[in-house]
Amino acid sequence: MLAGKRLLWIVAEDWFFRLHYLPLAVALVEAGAEVHLAARCGRRGPAAEAAVRNAGIQVHPLIRLDRTGLNPLADLRAIAELTVLCRALSPDLVQCVALKPVLYGTLAAERAGVPVRMAWLPGLGHVFTGTSMKARLLRPGVSLLLRRVLGSANVTLMVLNADDRAAVARLSGRSVESVAVMPGTGVDLERFVPTPEPDGSPVAAFVGRMLEEKGLSDLLAAARLLRDQGSHVRVRLVGAPDPESPTTIPETRLRAWAAEGAIDWTGPTDDVAAVWRQAHIAILPSYREGLGMSILEAAACGRPAVATDVPGCCEAVDPGVTGLLVPPHDPPALADAIATLGRDAERRRTMGAAARVRVEQRFGLEAVRGELIELYQRRLAELS
Repeated sequence: MLAGKRLLWIVAEDWFFRLHYLPLAVALVEAGAEVHLAARCGRRGPAAEAAVRNAGIQVHPLIRLDRTGLNPLADLRAIAELTVLCRALSPDLVQCVALKPVLYGTLAAERAGVPVRMAWLPGLGHVFTGTSMKARLLRPGVSLLLRRVLGSANVTLMVLNADDRAAVARLSGRSVESVAVMPGTGVDLERFVPTPEPDGSPVAAFVGRMLEEKGLSDLLAAARLLRDQGSHVRVRLVGAPDPESPTTIPETRLRAWAAEGAIDWTGPTDDVAAVWRQAHIAILPSYREGLGMSILEAAACGRPAVATDVPGCCEAVDPGVTGLLVPPHDPPALADAIATLGRDAERRRTMGAAARVRVEQRFGLEAVRGELIELYQRRLAELS
């Protein structure tokens, strides 16, 4: 299908690629492509790079790309580094993922004459969703750069939800129809399988990075309300801080939350499926997502969700059928929804079964693999 084609993925971090995109890249290798990854490597240890190499993907560690840096000279050096790599590899297609790699990687690919340039924005990032002074100051310049880099018909725009589709079309000056909406990065339906609920008090779990923009302060407030109301539901946070994110929640604060007794914080895990086997409800109180993959993985395990009614979360939940949606920034509504499912085991099981079926129909890994390969084949045929 892609035999003889050389594909280069440009992603900020090797761990991020391994966590979200490695199964898709493996499908490209299995389709006959020669797949390369350019990313910063080793920030979270050597395991991610080793896993990528073991999957048959050639890795090119990047030195200059800093996903949060604001040094213009350093950014120019990052673009130059990527341009040199693109010229050396001469790929048939370059796939960039997330805001900074999309901006700099797509520009480098253009300068190197790569015919097919894929720009996947799984979310708009803090620059467009944040309310800080830094975000507001950066937004106009980044918007202009996006229009310059993504305006060409040789760039295929990719997002995860309809709201981002409209926003990216506006920012790039392209038609809405030119922006592809991907059904996530694919849930591994063999790894995430339905299991009976565990015994004991209900556990409502959040899995993800420990960031303010994930609504975790709201979740803490909701957990306090549940405790004060005498609810038996335990709220569990699973994940690590992200020191490079402007909204990270430091470990000292997380430990203080846990010491208070309203929530449990277990730190990161490599076995997310085990988290859902030990939980009853999935929670995602984010202010905006690309697509709520954590609650889709929970859904594949037969767990209902409580999530905020915002872009990226509402696509992952069929309200009243696979879970409940609540307004963002509303701890009492969040606590009430968690308590509602916490005291109704039959409703949880009914919703969980429906959630599994929905994931099988729309968000399974094999379906996403097929859609990505078909998109690559079409663009290669049109532009090569």
